[in-house]
Amino acid sequence: MRNEAGAIVKWFSVSIDIEDRKSTEEEIRSTQTKLAQMGHVLTMGQLTASIAHEVNQPLSGIITNANTCLHMLAANPPNVEGARETARRTIRDGHRASEVVKRVRALFGKENAALEPVDLNEATREVIALSRVRFQETHAVLRTELAEELPLVNGDRVQLQQVVLNLIQNASDAMISVRDRPRRMVITTERDGNECVRLTVQDAGVGFERESLQRLFDAFYTTKSEGVGIGLSISRSIIERHGGRMWAALNEGPGAAFSFSVPIVAKDATCAGAAVPS
Repeated sequence: MRNEAGAIVKWFSVSIDIEDRKSTEEEIRSTQTKLAQMGHVLTMGQLTASIAHEVNQPLSGIITNANTCLHMLAANPPNVEGARETARRTIRDGHRASEVVKRVRALFGKENAALEPVDLNEATREVIALSRVRFQETHAVLRTELAEELPLVNGDRVQLQQVVLNLIQNASDAMISVRDRPRRMVITTERDGNECVRLTVQDAGVGFERESLQRLFDAFYTTKSEGVGIGLSISRSIIERHGGRMWAALNEGPGAAFSFSVPIVAKDATCAGAAVPS
């Protein structure tokens, strides 16, 4: 009789354990589904902002160039040569806008990413040229230290330029409130080991709290009063998709430096496992 009672108790215990396990597994699956949905919403939000940013970049250049061209033609006498050069820049930015649309269509068409050898120095110079009005408005003093004979990197030119533009804009924003020192910005490129190239944008701005270093690249975290906190998150995602790495550091003096490292054109090259400078 005792054996039968023990067996019944054991059967109930096993049944309860199985039911608890099923309930736990259902809760885990439900949580995973909710997280996946949240991740999808976040990804689509980041993608939408990224597309808008990429399209706005060349369109801003087109508008600026068109206005400049009109002023040059309205001068007495007209600055025909300057207007001609400005028109060339307008055409260049028009092609860049078309390239962005083409790559977005490729993204939604599930085509392969447009990875190609990219001259990071040349790509950076184009972004600097596009940002010239920004430098004038914020009175930022720019110095470039672009390494000679820099190896080509393997990547999407437009996306890498988006990252560079975001870092320049952030550095510019960080110096807007500076009144007691020059608003200096330094953009450097250099070899990073044997398989990578590094780009750094350094500013003399307000910097950031050391405690926030680990959160700077989180989506929707921002130190700006009017920021939404997705620029650095998207930028880091782009760099990581390129097999690279992105980080930030405070300067010894005022300001901060933001850097990324991406692989050169070489089979299976990656910077993702490289040590990040402290």
